Amino acid sequence: MSVDDYLHRKADSGKAHLTLIDPDEQSPSTAGAMARQAERAGTDGIMIGGSTAEDQEVVHRTVEAVKDACDLPAILFPGGVQGLSDRADAIFYISLLNSSDPYFITGAHAASAHRIRELGLEVIPVGYIVVEPGQTVGRLGKANLIPQEDPGLASSYALAAQFMGMRYVYLEAGSGASHHVPEDMISRTKESISIPLIVGGGIRTVDDAERVAGSGADILVQGTVLEEDGEASRNLARVIEKLRLSGGA
Repeated sequence: MSVDDYLHRKADSGKAHLTLIDPDEQSPSTAGAMARQAERAGTDGIMIGGSTAEDQEVVHRTVEAVKDACDLPAILFPGGVQGLSDRADAIFYISLLNSSDPYFITGAHAASAHRIRELGLEVIPVGYIVVEPGQTVGRLGKANLIPQEDPGLASSYALAAQFMGMRYVYLEAGSGASHHVPEDMISRTKESISIPLIVGGGIRTVDDAERVAGSGADILVQGTVLEEDGEASRNLARVIEKLRLSGGA
C-alpha cells in the first residue's frame, strides 16, 4: 500500500496523527528514540524535516534512525532541495501557495524533481498554506500570511489546491506557534474541499487537539510537544486517544 493510500484510509476511518521530527533539533539517535516513543503513543506516521533542515547527511541519518526505530511510514517534509533521503517512504511535495516568491511555489520543485525520481521516492503533492503567526516557515518561505480573521482567503487557496490536483491541503500556523489555526478557518476550509485537510502548528494540549479535530481537520501534526514536554509520551497518547474518539474510529 502506498503512503498516500495509507493516509487517506486513516483519514477516512477517523482522525489521523503525524509526528514531526526536525533533524536540526536533536541527534539522529535521539530522533529515533522520539519516533519509537511516538509509535508507542499511537501516532500514524513520522514526518522528517523543518524550515531550516538543509544538511542532507543529517537528514539522511535521521531518516535511517527513524526507520530503524519504528515501523511507521517515514515522510520527508523538506525545508529545501537538500532535505532528501532514499531511506524515506515518501515525500510531501509541498507548494507554499501563499508565498510571494515563486521559488517556494514551483522553483524548488523544478530544482529537485529529477533527484526525487532518482531516489525512487513516493511523491505526495500538498497545497501548503501558512497562517498567522507563521513563525520561521512564514519568514523563510516569504509567505503572505493568511490573517487569522480571514477564513475565506484560506478556503480559497485550499480549493485552488484541490483544483490543481493536490492530494492534501495543509494549514500551518508554524512550528512553536503560541496558538493553532483558528477553528472557523479550519471548518470553512474543510467545507470547501473534498480532499483531506492537514493542520499543524500550535497544537500542544489535548484541548487544542480536540478543537482542531472537531473543527474539521482530518490529520493533525505535532512536533514541539515531543521536544518540550517531559511527559511527552503520556501527553501524546492522550492527544491521539482524543482524536480517535472525535473521529469515531
